[in-house]
Amino acid sequence: MPPPDVNEICIVSLLETTTLAIRDVRCSGECKHKSPTESATALHLVFPYRGAFIRHVGVRDIVAEASQLIFFNEDEEYGISHPVAGGDGCLSIAVDPALIRELAPTGQLATGAVTRFETSHRGIDPQTQALVALLRHGLSRGAMETLEAETLALTLIRRALGERTSRERATTYGREKLVDRTKLLLAADPGRRWTLAAIAREVGVSPVYLTQVFAQAEGVPLYRYQTRLRLARALDLLGDCPDLTMLALDLGFSSHSHFTAAFRQLYGRAPAEFQRSVRLR
Repeated sequence: MPPPDVNEICIVSLLETTTLAIRDVRCSGECKHKSPTESATALHLVFPYRGAFIRHVGVRDIVAEASQLIFFNEDEEYGISHPVAGGDGCLSIAVDPALIRELAPTGQLATGAVTRFETSHRGIDPQTQALVALLRHGLSRGAMETLEAETLALTLIRRALGERTSRERATTYGREKLVDRTKLLLAADPGRRWTLAAIAREVGVSPVYLTQVFAQAEGVPLYRYQTRLRLARALDLLGDCPDLTMLALDLGFSSHSHFTAAFRQLYGRAPAEFQRSVRLR
C-alpha cells in the first residue's frame, strides 16, 4: 500500500513466503489533501490498526480505520488523503490470488481472469481486530514461526471475509458521508470524552438523527463504536505498554477497572492477559 511520498512512510516486512507477504505500513499522515493517483501492483488486504485515512477510488471516498478491511485491487487507481492528524498504521497482506479465490465467499470476487474484490472495503468484528494485533505483535517481536504466522494470517483472512463475521451495510450516499465524517471526528482523538450533542454539532445534524443513522449503517450504537475504537488503539499499544492504568486514562476510560471490563467483554480476556500472550509468544 505505497503512499504518494516515500518520505512519509515506513514499511517493515514482517513475513514473506510463496503464500503471502505481510508488511507493517506506517504513514506520518502529512499529506492532508488527495494524493496523485497511483495503483497497487498486486492485490492487498489492508487492516488499519491505528489512526484513519481516506482512500479515493473513482468517485468513492472510503474512510479506512480499525473497524474496516480495505481491498487494494491490482491495477485499481486510487488516491490517499489524511484529514486526521497523527498518521496511521496498517497491516498489509498480499496473498496468492489462488488462495484468495479459495477463501473468498461466493459473490465477493469480480468475474474475469484477474482476482479482484467487488467492493472496496468490508467491516470486521472485534475478534478479527484481535487477530490482526496478535499477528503483528508476534511477527514484530520475532516470536512467531513461519508456519504459525501463515496459519494465523489465513485464519484472519477467512474470518474477515466470512459472511458471519464481516458486515456489508446498505445505506444512502448522504448517510454514508455522515457516518464517515463522524468516524474521522472520533479517530482524531480517541481518548476525548465526547457528548452526543457535541458530535452532532460537529457533523451538522441532530443527535437523534445521528444515533439512528450511525446504528443503521454500522450495526452498533455510536457509543459502542467509540469504545471499540479505543480498544483497537489499546491492542496497538499493549505490546510495549508499561502502565495499564495510564493507558486506560489516556484512552478515555474512567479507570483501570473500566478499561479491563470493556476489554474483557470485547476480546474475551483482560488487557494484562493479552499483553502476556503477546510477550510470551
